[in-house]
Amino acid sequence: MDDEIADELVRTIRTWVRREVLPTASELEHKDTYPVKFVDQMKAFGLFGARIAPEYGGLGLDVPTYARLIEELSYGWMSLAGVLNTHMIVANLIGRFGTGDQKQRWLPEMATGQRRAAFSLSEPDAGSDTKSLRCRAVYDGDTYRISGTKMWVTNGERAGIVALAARTAEGVTCFLVDKEPGPAYGGITVSRHIGKLGYKGIETVEMAYSDHRVPVSAVLGGESGLGRGLQFILGSLELGRINVAARALGVARAALDSAMTYAQERRTFGVPIFEHQAIAFKLADMATKVEASRLLVRSAAERFERGERADVEAGMAKLFASETALEVATEAMRILGGYGYTTEFPVERYFRDAPLMILGEGTNEIQHMVIARGLLKRWNEEGGEREGFGSS
Repeated sequence: MDDEIADELVRTIRTWVRREVLPTASELEHKDTYPVKFVDQMKAFGLFGARIAPEYGGLGLDVPTYARLIEELSYGWMSLAGVLNTHMIVANLIGRFGTGDQKQRWLPEMATGQRRAAFSLSEPDAGSDTKSLRCRAVYDGDTYRISGTKMWVTNGERAGIVALAARTAEGVTCFLVDKEPGPAYGGITVSRHIGKLGYKGIETVEMAYSDHRVPVSAVLGGESGLGRGLQFILGSLELGRINVAARALGVARAALDSAMTYAQERRTFGVPIFEHQAIAFKLADMATKVEASRLLVRSAAERFERGERADVEAGMAKLFASETALEVATEAMRILGGYGYTTEFPVERYFRDAPLMILGEGTNEIQHMVIARGLLKRWNEEGGEREGFGSS
């Protein structure tokens, strides 16, 4: 997409967020109400096809533009970006690794938002430890029977397709599971909705599979995809981590703006509190870390867009931006004082939403491992300090 058109799309979403989302986001969030109106508007903007190729009806946006859109959505209400995240992970999986038939079947409906996607890797006893996956898919004639329990499935109930990791005789395989939106379909049951501190208005569920049958054509990548599920999924999680980092950036920006506004309106000892050094220095540190987060997100997005492995960059962006979001939200609450603790201001929402980004798409402890392993690998492959790590 042309840079000028991309910039115009970002400005359009920014305007929409400020005009439509910000005035009602906190009310809907406190009621834990699914944002039907906002999701319908996101469909109208074409956002569900943001990263889907134009030949399948999508916008075909580059990753840096996609990250900017996620940032703007999260500035208004982080849950809106969550509606898109798993959808885009699945679209990326199909676009990169799917067969021609799988792309033709799924991507056009996903591009319009007519069919929403959920991504299902974690289990009650297997989160970051993918070797402990117990969900199994047993080959039975011309179908696979899937049995097991999946945890932390965002959009699970409303999804019309689930990209699911299950064990087969060949190893972990990714299946494209067709389903109807709702609490039950065939051998699939939404066994419970999981209550959360923040990230409200969007369902996070546990899903049980009991001998649910899927055709052989549901194997992502066809027969050659058997046993390659983790390879496919880990590659696509880089996009998910860029999404989470961009979300964290949006929340941090919103918290910083709230603190800046309040610091210039609130007066103590005859002057705005911004003029007190203690407050001014807090805001300086907050703004510096927000800007650093933006640059890390941009770096990861640009590398992913070039088709290069972006595990280290996505991990760095997710790690730093998410920690920054929590820190900035906390400092914003301190600057607002008692008002920051009330529901009259959105800062308490930012404070509750920020921890999700520390945990989502791999905890920050896992990000440290990803970054460290990637650093060592590249150091040895690229000659380390002889050429300078990360140089282009």
